[in-house]
Amino acid sequence: MLYLVGLGLGDAKDITVKGLEAVRRCRRVYLEAYTSVLTVGKEALEEFYGKELILADRETVEQEADGILKEADVCDVAFLVVGDPFGATTHSDLVLRAVKLGVPYKVIHNASIMNAVGCCGLQLYSFGETVSIVFWTDTWKPESFFDKIEKNRQSGMHTLCLLDIKVKEQSLENLMKGRKIYEPPRYMSVNQAAEQLLAIIQNRRLQGEEPEVTENTICVGLARVGAPDQKIASGTLHQMSTVELGGPLHSLIVTGTMHPLELEMLKLFTVDSSSFENNAFQRTA
Repeated sequence: MLYLVGLGLGDAKDITVKGLEAVRRCRRVYLEAYTSVLTVGKEALEEFYGKELILADRETVEQEADGILKEADVCDVAFLVVGDPFGATTHSDLVLRAVKLGVPYKVIHNASIMNAVGCCGLQLYSFGETVSIVFWTDTWKPESFFDKIEKNRQSGMHTLCLLDIKVKEQSLENLMKGRKIYEPPRYMSVNQAAEQLLAIIQNRRLQGEEPEVTENTICVGLARVGAPDQKIASGTLHQMSTVELGGPLHSLIVTGTMHPLELEMLKLFTVDSSSFENNAFQRTA
C-alpha cells in the first residue's frame, strides 16, 4: 500500500492520529521536500514519528517515482507531504502512476495553506483562482499571474498568492554543463511579491492602462501559518512591500470585495488603521 500523508502546516505534532499510525506501520517513509517546508527539520519529525525519513526532492519524485511505487507493491510505503497531499499536481501524478502499476493507495488529509488562510478573517468561499508568484530574473519577468489577480478582483473575489520556493535549484551554467551543483534555498517574501506586483502596475500604466489592482489595494501578508510564531499583517499593497514578517514561508492575499465582518477581522492585523479608512470601504459588500 502507498500512503499519501498530509503533515499539516506547523511542526511534527500536526500530523493526524490516522496519519501517524500509517507512518509507524510503513517500512519506508519518504518526506517530500520541495513544494513546501515545515518549521522544524527532518530530525524532529524522525524523533516524533519513530521512523527514519528518506528525503525526496523534485528529481526523486518526478524521475524516480516508479522506484518508490515498486517498493509499495511489496510493502507499506508512506509519502509525506507538508500541508495536504493534493496541494501540488505532482502528487496527483504519483497516484495515477500507482493506479497504472496496480499499487493500492490511501490518502490521509490534513490542513493546508489553501484553507488555513481563513485565519486572517477573509471568507474562504470568497476566494477566486489561486495564483503562484515566481521569482523574476534579469531576463524573465512574467506577468500572467497579475492578469488572474485582476480577473478575480473584477469578480469581487480575493486572490491567494502562493510565493515561490527555490530548493535544490541549479544555475543555468551548472545545468548546461551537467554539474550537480545546487544553489542555496530561497523563499520569496511578502515584500518581494509586493515589489513585483508594484512593478507590474507601473508597467501597465506606462502602457496606458489603469490596473484593477493598485498600490492602495488592501492586501494581507501571512507568514508561517500554523506555527506558534505565525504572523499576519493587513494594509495596502504598498505597505506590504515594507512590512516585516520574519522567516518563511510567506503567502500574500489581494482582496476583492469585502463583507463588513471580513473588514473588521482584517483591522485586527492592520499595519496602519488609516489605510482602511481611506481605501477599504470602496470595496465592501
